[in-house]
Amino acid sequence: MLWADMKTALGQRLNLEGIVCTAKVMIRDQNLALPQAKVEDIRWIDWAELHRRGFKGVVFDKDNTITAPYVSSLWPPLKHSIQRCKSVFGQDNVAIFSNSAGLFQFDSDGSIATALEHEIGMRVIRHRVKKPAGDAQEIQKHFGCPSEMLVMVGDRQFTDVVYGNRNGFFTILTEPFSDSGEPFVVKQVRKVEDILVHRWCKRGLKPIQHSLLADPQDGIDLNGGKALIQNIMRDACFHRSNSCMV
Repeated sequence: MLWADMKTALGQRLNLEGIVCTAKVMIRDQNLALPQAKVEDIRWIDWAELHRRGFKGVVFDKDNTITAPYVSSLWPPLKHSIQRCKSVFGQDNVAIFSNSAGLFQFDSDGSIATALEHEIGMRVIRHRVKKPAGDAQEIQKHFGCPSEMLVMVGDRQFTDVVYGNRNGFFTILTEPFSDSGEPFVVKQVRKVEDILVHRWCKRGLKPIQHSLLADPQDGIDLNGGKALIQNIMRDACFHRSNSCMV
């Protein structure tokens, strides 16, 4: 039992598939790490506008995207935005895809995912391969549509964003809102990710163009601002003032 627990804990911190995938990104596919949009947190996202543009559902990462790390309840300030997202897309068209809850390596019997579903009221998609590796088959099966018609929201550039871009999602990067309970290694890796993406953007690298957006953004917020979406922002898909929060 102790050995199984140790393997689970180690596996959660050592993402071998992710290391291989990240190496490929750093060598030849650097734009996969660039989100198509960046916001402070999900309250800055206009769900109705994304739906109007043709997106059919939203996939959330869990830790530091909608909950504090390894916590099963929503971060309280985000509750209204989650409810708004569900009302726009429908209860069955909003789900969680996490490298903790629902991942076979970490949650082999699905008990963590089940508890999270009961607590948050949102489906947790079970899967066997950690982001950023793997395809989108489990997600597409749940939503019943291609991944190109879905939005991927997460706080990690080399996991959530790379996975989303590899599989055709519209990717939105959020800022982490809590470091409580987050492993030291994750904190350090996050710093490296930020440095690399900042450097690539300064060299002129652009995000991948998404098929549902005729005029995608030209840049990414690298300075801790609210929502820098440029062309999309002019169409009110995302907001920069507190009065526009949803």
